[in-house]
Parts: sequence; C-alpha cells; structure tokens
Amino acid sequence: MTDQRADQSAVAQAAIGISQRLYDHLAETIGVIEDLVARESPELTGDSPLLQLLHETVAANVDAYFSAIRHNIPVAEIAAPPVALEHARRLAQRGVPVNALVRGYRLGHSEALRLVLEEIRAAELEPDLSLSVLGTMSTLMFGYIDEMSQQVVAVYQAERERWLESRNAVRALRVREILAGESLDVDAMTTAIRYPLRRTHVAVVVWYPEAGGDKLAAAEGFIKQLADTLAVHGPPLFVPADSTTGWAWLPLPSAAGGDPGADVVQHIRACAQTADGEPWVAIGDPLPGVEGFRRSHQQALAAHTLAVASGAAANRVTAAGDPGLSAAALLGGDNLAAARAWVTEVLGPLACDTEGDERLRDTLRVFLRTGSSFKAAGEQLHFHVNTMKYRVQRAIERRGRPIAEDRLDVEIALLLCQWYGTSVLSPLSPGDE
Repeated sequence: MTDQRADQSAVAQAAIGISQRLYDHLAETIGVIEDLVARESPELTGDSPLLQLLHETVAANVDAYFSAIRHNIPVAEIAAPPVALEHARRLAQRGVPVNALVRGYRLGHSEALRLVLEEIRAAELEPDLSLSVLGTMSTLMFGYIDEMSQQVVAVYQAERERWLESRNAVRALRVREILAGESLDVDAMTTAIRYPLRRTHVAVVVWYPEAGGDKLAAAEGFIKQLADTLAVHGPPLFVPADSTTGWAWLPLPSAAGGDPGADVVQHIRACAQTADGEPWVAIGDPLPGVEGFRRSHQQALAAHTLAVASGAAANRVTAAGDPGLSAAALLGGDNLAAARAWVTEVLGPLACDTEGDERLRDTLRVFLRTGSSFKAAGEQLHFHVNTMKYRVQRAIERRGRPIAEDRLDVEIALLLCQWYGTSVLSPLSPGDE
C-alpha cells in the first residue's frame, strides 16, 4: 500500500512538473493550439472580435487545465472560464453551428495532448512512469474538455434561443410597421427584416386548425420547402401570427407578375395540396415593391378569413385570384350571421343546406355567370341545353320568384353560398325537400 501511494505521489509530482514546464512557455502553448483551431475551424474566427475571443478562450482553458493539474482540482469543480462562455454566446448570436464550437474543443484537446506527450518524452522519465503520467494527464484532460464542452454548449443553446426570440420579435415588429403603411426607408427596412422589399412578392398565410404539435415549426418548414421549389431571389420571410398561424412572403423575379405570377400561384397550390400534415394555405397575388408586399398580404389574409369562416375542407387551399373569392371575402367579412340572414331572404328555400339545393344553386350560378346563356353554361357543366333550361327553371321555382328584378342580389347570394357553404345556408325545415 505504501509503495502504491509512493507511486501515485511520483506520478502526481511528475505530472505537475510536466504541466509546469508547459506553463512556463504558456504563450507558445496557447499559440500552437489556437493556430490549429483557427485553421481547422474558420467559422470560429469570422472577424477580429471573434478571433480575439478565441485567443482568450484558448488561453483561459489552457491555464485552467494546468491549474487543475498543479493544484489537484477535481474536474467537476471547475467552472468554464467566463471568456469561454462569452465566446459561446457570440457564436450563437452569429449563427455559427454548435458543432463548430464542439469541434474547436476537440481540436484543442488533440493538440494539447500532443504537446503533453512531447513534453513527457523530453523529460526522459522511466517508461512506466511516463505511461502513468500520460494516462493521468490525458484522463484529466478528457474530463476537462468533456465538462467544458457541456457547459459552453448549454450556454450556446440558451443564448441561441434567447437571441432568436429577440431577433424574431424585432423582425415581426418591423414587418407589422411595413404592413401598417408607415413611411419607411425601404433599404434600411430591407436590412432590418433581412428580406428584399424591392422584389415582387407573393404572400402566403399558413395555418393548422387541429391542435397539437409545434404548428409554427411545421408552417415554417412548409414555407422553406416551398421556397426550395421556386426560383426565389433570396430566402423567404416568415413571421408568426399566433401559435398556429404563420405569415410568409416569397421574393420572386421582377417578371413574376401577370401570367408567370399565375403559374407561381398554381405551383404553390399544388405543393400545398400534397404537403405533409395538410396545411391550410391562403395565397395572395404576386405583386411588386413595398405596396405589393402589403397588398398581397391583405389578399392572403382575406382568403384566410374566408377559409376559416367556412371551415370547408374544399377551401383548405385558396388563392385571392380564385373567381369570386375576393368579393365573397369582402361581403362575408366577420358578420356571417347577417350574411346568412340576407342569403335566406334573397334565395328563399334555395338557400337550404341540402344536396339537391346545392346542385340547383351551382347550376343557376354558372348560368348567370355565363351571361344567362344556356349553351355556354351547358358546355361548362356538360349538360344538354334542354337539361340546362330545366334545371335553371327548377332553381327559380325553388327560390319562389323570378330573378329578373334582383339578378345582382341573386348572383351575390349564390357567390356567398359557393365560398362559405353551410356557414351561410339554412338548415332544412320540416316540409322542405
């Protein structure tokens, strides 16, 4: 037992001697480790302040490690140097991946271990003692690096979350200022929200009616996937509206208005209809500049309001350019009770929530939209002209009075029925077919 204690004491004394010799030329030791880390992990040295922080972090960690050897300090009792924690915070703020931070510590570990091994060889110790000293110092070094890595990663993650929340909050505030129509410096605001306001924009509202899960993350993921399939000029802008709904804008080429813009909308529609999780999506028209940024969003919000109010699965993916949608959104608005009463007054029994009445309403709506042409309406619905005449007459009879005097009211009421469905229809009363 005495010999074992003597051996342990000899190993400890030799380790102290090795660490002291390395500590005596500390600047050189730090420089060698820092050079390797900077060369192999350039993400950690993005600019002069980061490079200075890296230098001080390496110095502080090397000093702490050798101090632990000399004074026999347990690794678990060593706190990460404050400068190392600040270095982790800065990397988090810059968006440097956490893997780069951890790799820097691994690289430092490997280089420090190499320097220790060289110093042990230079000391010309007895072979058994050399191995014991190397084992002791490498075990302590591994424990130190493991402990420090855990501490700096925890600080990094906490700072990253805080930074993103703060940055996203400021970004959302700036976006709402733009939407409010306040006077602004376009270039300065572009920098503030990190989105090209001078481009052509298509606005999208994404939401998930069903509760459960991280809906905002799912919504943002959908927008990112969508952007990957489009010829966008920069990353999309995504702003949370509430816990289940996100507002987004996609920056398009300047020529994306008009017919090309329609292609973009159809592409978004197709992606949304087949997307995992079945997001509900409302799409604005592609429009240019700051005013286009606002107007496309207004259109998407109107389509969103209509889809939410109707609750119909058929409206899971809507676009402002869908025939009649914008008008229906304006007319329905937030007062569906009044809209329902008015639709019933205009259409009478034809406003009942039955399959038969729905078919008659669709027939009459297409007939009126095609300029009261039985031929054109029949071609669109694939009916013979005589069949169209019969069905239109049945719809008028179901309503209970002719449509000549209030044709516009009838068209509007039918439009509301098309988009809001059961939300503006009357329940079937006793005696109704």
